[in-house]
Parts: sequence; structure tokens; C-alpha cells
Amino acid sequence: MRKLLVALLLLVGGTTFAQTGVKAEGNTLTTREIAPVWPGCEGSEASKKACFKQKLVEHLKENYKFPRDADGKIIRGKAVVAFNIDEEGKVEILSVEGPKKELNAEAKRIILAIPKMKPGERAGKPVPIKYKVPFTF
Repeated sequence: MRKLLVALLLLVGGTTFAQTGVKAEGNTLTTREIAPVWPGCEGSEASKKACFKQKLVEHLKENYKFPRDADGKIIRGKAVVAFNIDEEGKVEILSVEGPKKELNAEAKRIILAIPKMKPGERAGKPVPIKYKVPFTF
């Protein structure tokens, strides 16, 4: 009987700590997660996500410039930028990876030009949302 009581207490204690940040409604547990909202993308959740992707692609196309070397030749290569849309809706660069500093600088410039937006939310609180964008120059 003592072993059963100890096992039951461990099980109940473990499950109560595992539910942090989750809302319980009846027999259903839910955590609402909302992606950042680009300016002008208000609407339903599905349309906000699609609009965010569309606006990001448009932003990249509009700001995309091929870096050039001292001789005026286009520098070719790849760069990958990891960034957050932070709790205030601003872009925060986490890392820029690529073999050429000129390409890394251009990729970083393009991402930093993203406008401030409504931040992502989890359980009703603003949270940083991570993105990763590859560039091929």
C-alpha cells in the first residue's frame, strides 16, 4: 500500500509540474500560439500567416541587391540569417552564416530593414519567434 501511495504521489506531482503554461478547459488542454503580424496583415490566423510569408517575400525582393567587389563584379555565394521577431515586434539578429563577409553584411542589412510588427504570442504573452532565411547571391 505504501509503494502504491508513493507511486501515485510521484505521478500526480510530475504531471502538475508538466502543465506549466498550458490552459486547462474541462478535459481539454490548450496553448494558444500566434505568429507575429506584419503591418497590414490583420485578419484570421490562417490569412495572417499567409500574409506574413507573402510580405516577407516581397520585402526580400524589394531590398535584394547583389554585393559587388572593388572591381564592380557581382559577388556570388550564400548566406543564412537566423533572427527573432522579439517581444516588442522588432528584428533581432541571432546569427549570420556564410563564407563571405560582404554577402553576410548584405543579408543582415535586408533582414534588419524588416518593419516593426505585432509580436508573436504564446498563452497570451508576447514571445520571441525565431526565423531562418537563406540567401543565394
